[in-house]
Order: sequence, then C-alpha cells, then structure tokens
Amino acid sequence: MNWSKLAQAGESRTTWPALAAAEAKKAHAEANMTQAKSEYERTRLLVGQGGAASRSELEVWMAKRGVAHLPEGRGTFTTLSVLDNLRLGAWVHRGTSRRDLARVFEYFPQLYERRDQQAGTLSGGEQQMLALGRAMMARPRLLLLDEPSLGLAPLVVREIFAALERMKDEDGVAVLVVEQNARLALRAAERAYVLEVGRVAVEGAADDLRRAESIRKSYLGY
Repeated sequence: MNWSKLAQAGESRTTWPALAAAEAKKAHAEANMTQAKSEYERTRLLVGQGGAASRSELEVWMAKRGVAHLPEGRGTFTTLSVLDNLRLGAWVHRGTSRRDLARVFEYFPQLYERRDQQAGTLSGGEQQMLALGRAMMARPRLLLLDEPSLGLAPLVVREIFAALERMKDEDGVAVLVVEQNARLALRAAERAYVLEVGRVAVEGAADDLRRAESIRKSYLGY
C-alpha cells in the first residue's frame, strides 16, 4: 500500500487505519489459503502412503487443522435438533461457545427461531444455513463448499453468499467454493479456476475472467 499516493490523491489520514486493517485481513486470508494448500498436500501424501487409514480419521485430522467442509446435499443430522447440530460443529474445541452460537444466530436469525426443531423438518434453504452455521462453530481457517447454491431459491443463495463474504472480510477465513453457477461464483470470488475434464483450463482474477468474452463464451456459457 503506497500511503504517499493516497495522500496526494486527497485521502484523509483518518482512512488509513481502516485501509491498513483491510489489507491485513486480506493478507491473513491469503496466508490461511497458502497454509491450507500445504496441509492438503500433506494430507494427500498421508492417504497415499496409508498414514490416514480411513475417511473418518482424515476428516478429524483436517478439522483439527482448521479445515471445515460443507458437502453437496448439506449433510445435516436430520433427527437432531438445530441446536444439537450446531453443538456438533464445535466438537473440535471440546465445548460449545455461547459467543460462537450467538454469532451463528446473528448471521441466520431463522436458526434461532427453530433452535429446538428437528433439522430434518427445515426447508432446504434453512438446512443449508444450518450446515454453514455448523461449520462456523468450528472456527475454520479454510472453508470448503461444494455447490452451495444447488436447489436453493435466489433469496437464500444471496443470504448464504453474503454470510461467506462476512466470514472472509471479518474473520479472515479463506473460502474455496466449487460452483456451477458461473455468474454467481465470479461475482463473489477474488480468484477463479475453470475446470475442464478435471483439469484447470483457465485461471486468474475473477473480475478478469468475468470480463473476458472469449472465456465466457467458451467455458462459462453466457
């Protein structure tokens, strides 16, 4: 950040702390992503060498290192209450924090209203909110999401992605989303990767990909 150029442009010195804080949060999120990539490679090697014998052991190993995953289909415990589902998200910290619960309910007030309700009776959108809330309870450094918009109403999708934006900006969480809705993904992302037959065909800043007509027509379908 070039502070002298900001001053020459007439920016008030009072904005500098806010700008510095924003830069620090971005750097923190990028550092989390870099560390998460390293952890992923280490995990892949462990699996290949037989070090992590089962999927459950692998998931525990990753969770303890700050990686949370929202699978396609939400993965909620349908016979448990909303509150019990959220409590399960905090197992890695060996206890439920009231502060963490309050934060989830601040993001999704609907969950507070239905906290004693069986998770299986929630709407699809509410179950996705619950799945994200459960991941938040783990206080992740890296959050992985698989098709978070699938089957949801546009209003719910906006609410989910607004929550992800807050987690990134306020908590420095690195967010990695696999999403077929290209318009939605590129609006929300800072960096994007286009996969073709399982391989990265194009990568770059999300804004650049969104503006490139050849990429949009060839890969993104609009």
